[in-house]
Amino acid sequence: MKRFMKLTAVWTLWLSLTLGLLSPVHAAPDTSVSNKQNFSTDVIYQIFTDRFSDGNPANNPTGAAFDGSCTNLRLYCGGDWQGIINKINDGYLTGMGITAIWISQPVENIYSVINYSGVNNTAYHGYWARDFKKTNPAYGTMQDFKNLIDTAHAHNIKVIIDFAPNHTSPASSDDPSFAENGRLYDNGNLLGGYTNDTQNLFHHYGGTDFSTIENGIYKNLYDLADLNHNNSSVDVYLKDAIKMWLDLGVDGIRVDAVKHMPFGWQKSFMSTINNYKPVFTFGEWFLGVNEISPEYHQFANESGMSLLDFRFAQKARQVFRDNTDNMYGLKAMLEGSEVDYAQVNDQVTFIDNHDMERFHTSNGDRRKLEQALAFTLTSRGVPAIYYGSEQYMSGGNDPDNRARIPSFSTTTTAYQVIQKLAPLRKSNPAIAYGSTQERWINNDVIIYERKFGNNVAVVAINRNMNTPASITGLVTSLPQGSYNDVLGGILNGNTLTVGAGGAASNFTLAPGGTAVWQYTTDATAPIIGNVGPMMAKPGVTITIDGRGFGSGKGTVYFGTTAVTGADIVAWEDTQIQVKIPAVPGGIYDIRVANAAGAASNIYDNFEVLTGDQVTVRFVINNATTALGQNVFLTGNVSELGNWDPNNAIGPMYNQVVYQYPTWYYDVSVPAGQTIEFKFLKKQGSTVTWEGGANRTFTTPTSGTATVNVNWQP
Repeated sequence: MKRFMKLTAVWTLWLSLTLGLLSPVHAAPDTSVSNKQNFSTDVIYQIFTDRFSDGNPANNPTGAAFDGSCTNLRLYCGGDWQGIINKINDGYLTGMGITAIWISQPVENIYSVINYSGVNNTAYHGYWARDFKKTNPAYGTMQDFKNLIDTAHAHNIKVIIDFAPNHTSPASSDDPSFAENGRLYDNGNLLGGYTNDTQNLFHHYGGTDFSTIENGIYKNLYDLADLNHNNSSVDVYLKDAIKMWLDLGVDGIRVDAVKHMPFGWQKSFMSTINNYKPVFTFGEWFLGVNEISPEYHQFANESGMSLLDFRFAQKARQVFRDNTDNMYGLKAMLEGSEVDYAQVNDQVTFIDNHDMERFHTSNGDRRKLEQALAFTLTSRGVPAIYYGSEQYMSGGNDPDNRARIPSFSTTTTAYQVIQKLAPLRKSNPAIAYGSTQERWINNDVIIYERKFGNNVAVVAINRNMNTPASITGLVTSLPQGSYNDVLGGILNGNTLTVGAGGAASNFTLAPGGTAVWQYTTDATAPIIGNVGPMMAKPGVTITIDGRGFGSGKGTVYFGTTAVTGADIVAWEDTQIQVKIPAVPGGIYDIRVANAAGAASNIYDNFEVLTGDQVTVRFVINNATTALGQNVFLTGNVSELGNWDPNNAIGPMYNQVVYQYPTWYYDVSVPAGQTIEFKFLKKQGSTVTWEGGANRTFTTPTSGTATVNVNWQP
C-alpha cells in the first residue's frame, strides 16, 4: 500500500508540473524515517558506542585508557561510529527490524584516567563531558558522525543522541588537580573549571543525599561538577550546543538525569528545541521497584519531553524475570500508567539498560527474555532494546551490564523475535498507536488487545514454563477468520480461530507460549495517533500522525480555533503538518476534520507557549509559613498559571540555594516580555495571597535572570 501511495504521489507531481499547475505539498507517511517528531512506529536499539563494534582501530585511545581485551570494563574497548556504520551496512540492524539507534553521548569527554579504589576509570561511557560542541575522538571525527547520520538515514534508521547537560566531569572542591577539574570548553575555548569558579558556572553545595527533589537538583551527583543552569553563559552555551547537533541531522535526543536539573530550565531547553528543529526527546528519571512518583508523571506531562518508562520496565522485570509479581500486577501497571501519563504512547519502554542489571541472567531461562521482548515490542509506548539482548548478554550493575557485545548472530531466537515483531509498528497502527485492553488473565497468563480504529492486534503470553493454559471464553475485536501467529511458532504460539462477534475458539497456550495475531484495514474516518512536539509557540509546524485523514486538506482545530488553507503545510492520509495558530498560551485539545467534514478523536494536553522561553529564578524573602503550608508563584501568562491558584508554580524550594524563610524556584517564562506576578501560600484548599499591587518584571530576550523580592504583607 505504501509503495502504491509513493508512486501515486510521484505521478501526481509529474502531471501537475506538466500541466503547469500548483500541486499541494504532501506530507510523508507517518512511518517515514524523516518523521523526527513521532517514534511510535519505531523500534529503538540502544548502543553503548564503545562496546559495540570497533570499525576504526586508528581512533582507539592509547596507554592506560585502553584495554583492547575489554577485561577492565571501566576502560575504553574500541567501539566507534564506524563500527556502527559497518553493522548498518552489513544488515545486522536492519535485518533485526531496528528503525532507530540511540548512541552514547557524542561530545568530547575528558582524557584523564581516574583511579577509584585501585581501579582505573575512563570516560568510555560518554558521560564525562568537557566540550559539548566537539566530538569524542575515541568514537570518531565530526565527519564520521555525519557519515553515521547519512548511512543510518539511507537505511531508514533514525539516530538518537544521548545528551547530559546536568554536569561535566568528576571534580574535587579541595584538589584542582583531580582529573580535569570539571573544566568546560566551548569549541576548544576554556570557559572555566570547578575550583576558582569566579563565573559561577557550577553549583557548590556539596553532594546530594537524594533526600528531596531540591537536594538532587542543586547538589552534585556524586563527584560530578554540577552545572549552574541559572548562569546565562551556561544556559546559552547548552542551548547553542544542542542546536549544533540538531543542525547535524539528529532525529532524537535522550536527556540524562532529568530529575537532577531545574524543571523550569528544562522546559525552556525543550522550547528551544521545539521552536527550532523539533525532534522526539525523552529523559531519564530513575524509578525503583514498585515506585510511583507524582513528580515523575508531572514532569512527563508538563516538561515537553517524554520519559524512559521505568514504571513499565520494573514491572516487566518483576513479572517475567523475577517472578515477584503476576499478570494482575502487569495489568495494573498498564491501566494505572494509562491514567497517569497524559500521552502514554510517547513514553519509551524497555526491560533493561546501562543503569540496571541486564534482564537475562547467565543461567536463566532464555524464554523469559524472549517473552519480555515480545511484551515490550507489542505494548504501548516506544520500545527500546538494549544492545546485546538479542545475544542473551547477562551482567550485573555498572560496569558488568556494559560488556562488549559477544556476537552478531542473526539466528538466535531473541533476534528472530525482534525481527518478526518490530515491523508491526509500521504495518499495523494498532501496535503503534492503539489502546490496550486485557481480554483474558490469570496469575501466569495475559491476553491483551491493541486497537486503533478497526486495526487490531491480540497478544497472548503464558509465563508458566511447565504448565499449558486452557483458554476458553476469549472475546476479541478480530473479525471472523483464522489468524496465524506472527511469530511463526518460534515461541510455541498457535493459530487462532475467531467466530462471529470476535469469539475465539477454545485453545491451549503452550508452556512458555507466546503468540501474536493481527488484523489491518483501511481507516474509514480520521483518527489521530500521535502529535509532536506537544509544546511549542504559535507559528511552529507540528506533525499529526494517524489514519484516515484523506488526500485533500481538511481542518485542524486547536480548541475552537480552526486552521485551514496555507497554514496546513502538508496533508497526507497518515500525516498532517500544521502551523500552530496565533492563540493565547495555554493547554488545548487538538482534533481533525477531513475534507468531507468527518471528525477525529480528540488529542489533548497540547501546550501552546506564549512565545520563546527563558528561565527566571524567582526568590521571595521573609515568607514565613505554618506547618504544612507552602509558597507558590502565579501570574498573568499561562506559563505562570494565568492567576489560577490551582495552576500556580511550586511548591517553591527553601533548603539549598536559599534557606527558609526565603523560597525560590526556576521558571520557564516568555522571553522579552513584561509579565505580572505574585506569590501566594497554599495549605490544602486554603490560599493566602501576598498583599500589595501585582509585581512586574521584564524578562530577558535570552539567557537567564533572577527576581529577588520580599513578601508583601
